[in-house]
Amino acid sequence: MKATSDWKQMKREGDRITMVTAYDYPSARQSEAAGLDTLLVGDSLGMTVLGYDSTVQVTMDDMIHHAKAVRRGAPDTYIVVDMPFGSYHANEDDAVGNVLKLYQQTGANAIKLEGVGCLDIIRRTVAAGVPIVGHLGLTPQSVGVTGFRMQAGTHDAAMQLIEDAKAVEAAGACMVVLEAIPSDLAGKITSTLSIPTIGIGAGVDVDGQVLVYHDVLQYGTDRLPKFVKPYADFNTAGVEGLRAYAEAVKAARFPDEDTTYKRKVFEE
Repeated sequence: MKATSDWKQMKREGDRITMVTAYDYPSARQSEAAGLDTLLVGDSLGMTVLGYDSTVQVTMDDMIHHAKAVRRGAPDTYIVVDMPFGSYHANEDDAVGNVLKLYQQTGANAIKLEGVGCLDIIRRTVAAGVPIVGHLGLTPQSVGVTGFRMQAGTHDAAMQLIEDAKAVEAAGACMVVLEAIPSDLAGKITSTLSIPTIGIGAGVDVDGQVLVYHDVLQYGTDRLPKFVKPYADFNTAGVEGLRAYAEAVKAARFPDEDTTYKRKVFEE
């Protein structure tokens, strides 16, 4: 398993960091078998596996439940877990306690916090021994305010995001996710920081990439964001497989001889 200290070395050596989300034991097992550098148990699980409209409904209990399953499925992979909406926004002491709880109860390697408004929480939790990943640009927990669209599209907004990224690094974050921002801005931030940047909709000039497992594999997703390129089609393969099973049952072709237990337990 890679350690938190490995990320800066990978950045220096130009070794790009691979990350996908994972929300359960099977996706974690597949991702570890595929050799991904790190997994993100994202609060996007609210939409992808729980059927919510947004990440806002996701709770601490949800994150703990899913992160523990991911850890069991990928025991040898570095795992980052999202803090859910409302768990670090009201009271700083409660926020720090929630970070420590999520870190301790899930076996995570790092915890991710969205936005630049949690710098003191980053400082305190890093001081307590918890590696923290930042998240800037489009922050899904704030889409009620920002909307699902590209962020920092003006010069002033771009300059502010650079300052925000520097502040997140100075607070002690070990890496930062940059979502839905112009590619030249992402490249500028990447060259400015000593910690790795992980892009999602931020172009190629970053230190690594993250995508949602279900988007990469087209698994249960009907609509893909602009920045997603799928590499498989589980939707089609899955429906075809289930349809073939149903047809076999209707036609009494399943179970067949190979899938039936045989032993005479009644006299003729």
